[in-house]
Amino acid sequence: MIIDDQVLQDRSAILAAVGQHPFARHALGRATPARAYQRDGAVLWLVPPEYGPAGCAIGPVEPALEICVALAADGMLQPGQRLHLPRHDPALLAGRLAVAEHSDWDFHWTATSPPTQPDEQPVVRLTAADQPALEALVEESFPSSTSRPGDPRVVDWYGIRAGDRLVACGADRSQCDIGFVAGLTVAPDHRGRGLGASLTAGMTRALLARHDMVGLGVYTHNVGAARLYRRLGFTNTLPLSSVRLA
Repeated sequence: MIIDDQVLQDRSAILAAVGQHPFARHALGRATPARAYQRDGAVLWLVPPEYGPAGCAIGPVEPALEICVALAADGMLQPGQRLHLPRHDPALLAGRLAVAEHSDWDFHWTATSPPTQPDEQPVVRLTAADQPALEALVEESFPSSTSRPGDPRVVDWYGIRAGDRLVACGADRSQCDIGFVAGLTVAPDHRGRGLGASLTAGMTRALLARHDMVGLGVYTHNVGAARLYRRLGFTNTLPLSSVRLA
């Protein structure tokens, strides 16, 4: 059961409770209606479905999971909804909350511009004229991407060209005062040439010109990408688990 003194009623109260954490600053846009629940140092906020995952949490694992179980028991979480929670073993929810999917990932962020990369290639902001090439590249090189052309969350697309051909692209999914890089991909026949480093570095510099921090997410099994991002300065890390309720 959730009691009244555990409830935070708006974004400013939530950010104050989590110490202005970059993940919360990114997840909660200025116009995003949100309500949060806190317990023993953990804070879990819920947002309407049109604003993204049903909820996110920061803080100690067990209190965060207790909040989830309590919200589900109160009918405030529904089957099929997704949550980003502190990193945890799936066994911790067994018998307490039915979960259909579980994946581990890290939210990385930096406030420092990355160093120039060896043989760095120029990164350009793409335009409407690049839309067909962009769609073809994403479909070929990253068909499972959650950032796709036409996604309303994308502010801009950036890319690298080899001659007239678009061979790398990434999405600017910045929200509020945190820059966010997503959907980075390189054409299969151009991998291993440093284009991923060039793209990440170029986009990070462009977003840091408008934001005080830039973040990105990477699944824990993508060891090579995580190593690259750390080399480029994304050394701050928040370990998370994403779940979809059964």
